Amino acid sequence: MTTRVLVVEDDPGVAAGLVRGLVAAGFLVELATNGRAGLESAIRGAFDLVVLDLMLPERSGLEILEDLGRRRRIPVIVLTARTDLPDRLRSFELGAIDYLPKPFFLEELVARIRLHLGLRAEAPRRRVRFSGVTVDLDARVARQGEATLPLTRAELDVLAYLVERPGRAIPREQLAEGAQSSLEPCDARTIDSHVARIRKKLGEGAAAAIVTVWGIGYRFEPPEAET
Repeated sequence: MTTRVLVVEDDPGVAAGLVRGLVAAGFLVELATNGRAGLESAIRGAFDLVVLDLMLPERSGLEILEDLGRRRRIPVIVLTARTDLPDRLRSFELGAIDYLPKPFFLEELVARIRLHLGLRAEAPRRRVRFSGVTVDLDARVARQGEATLPLTRAELDVLAYLVERPGRAIPREQLAEGAQSSLEPCDARTIDSHVARIRKKLGEGAAAAIVTVWGIGYRFEPPEAET
């Protein structure tokens, strides 16, 4: 579900930047440009969090915090140019969960929102695609189209180690050490056998991406690699 954030900010430039940045970060954002409208929106709307300026027309940020504390529980991050200690302490006394002084970094605000709401930015899956083959490094599987390639664990270890280091000549000893599998022991003497079986299972087109570097080992060099 999309996280809904209410921004209460009267400065047009700051407000526009906040809305634009928070929307880009994946939040659903509503803006109120004065204290009265901000309080009404916070009370009536189903928001997950409020980003609140303290110096607002009609109702101050501290008044909003005090009123919200009597009516409903909602996380509030104070975002303000007022940096003196009494304002900070008063904000926390009235229920603010965080206090970020202006000027600020938008990335930091986004990080604080995610932290307080228990959100985590999902890291992209690590996949390497070449010649119709996809090696999913996180799922530990290699596919050709929709079909899963029947690689053993040791073979997948060797292939994964190579595709993570495109363009580099990997000595057999280094490849054996880096691709070591507890279930299928791998050493420099067996690397050639593993690579031969990998090439056979990849098929003629994709197999050409694993280049033999004579006297050293192997290099992953697909004609058209996509990561």
